[in-house]
Amino acid sequence: MSQVFYLRLATDSLATQAQQLGVSIAALSEIRVSVHADISQTSPFYLQLHYQVSMPTPSMAHRLEWPVWQSDKVGFADYLWEETCLECFISAKTPQAPMAKASAPYIEINASPDGRYALYQFDDYRHPDTSPPPALMTDLQTRATLEWPTSSSSSSLGINLACSVDFERYLHIPVTPLPHQQYAVYGTVIEYLHPCVILWLDKTALYFAPSHTIPPDFHNRQHWGQFVL
Repeated sequence: MSQVFYLRLATDSLATQAQQLGVSIAALSEIRVSVHADISQTSPFYLQLHYQVSMPTPSMAHRLEWPVWQSDKVGFADYLWEETCLECFISAKTPQAPMAKASAPYIEINASPDGRYALYQFDDYRHPDTSPPPALMTDLQTRATLEWPTSSSSSSLGINLACSVDFERYLHIPVTPLPHQQYAVYGTVIEYLHPCVILWLDKTALYFAPSHTIPPDFHNRQHWGQFVL
């Protein structure tokens, strides 16, 4: 059974964002984003992430920058957070209160709906502080990868009876099974998982996560949740 993360829209700048887009705060608040996370039950094992975005009206959906899947785009790319971006943070540890930025390594995953992706490795809160961050490596020369299952290249848009417009993408990240029903992503045990999404509507970015700091900061691990199988 998958663990479902319901992502909330950051509200610190919501009035300004609504004004920029010429819509009501209520309309933006009706955008629904969720992520289903699970581990595949057969070898090879994967962390499976299913991102679902529901726009409340066709006119709002038309303004969402959701690039079309392109198989020739699949590969590593930096700066994906400057566009609509599907993200996930993975850590084996979370800091003890009240330290919001205690030392512990973690992985950041970025993915564009068109097939581009990036996996980054941090030793500490936003450290190394480089732009782009250091790529997660499987060895000294090879960057870590994720896989797009066949369903990712199929139609990702649907209109339901409530006139909302739905978008979705599936990501598979290779994992290594460990004792006691644990799994590791490129050496990092999955104990805490923080899926989040940046949606760009026209030239305005909206930030979605299970829980937010003010202003939004996806890297703050005090807002990450435990991964429960």
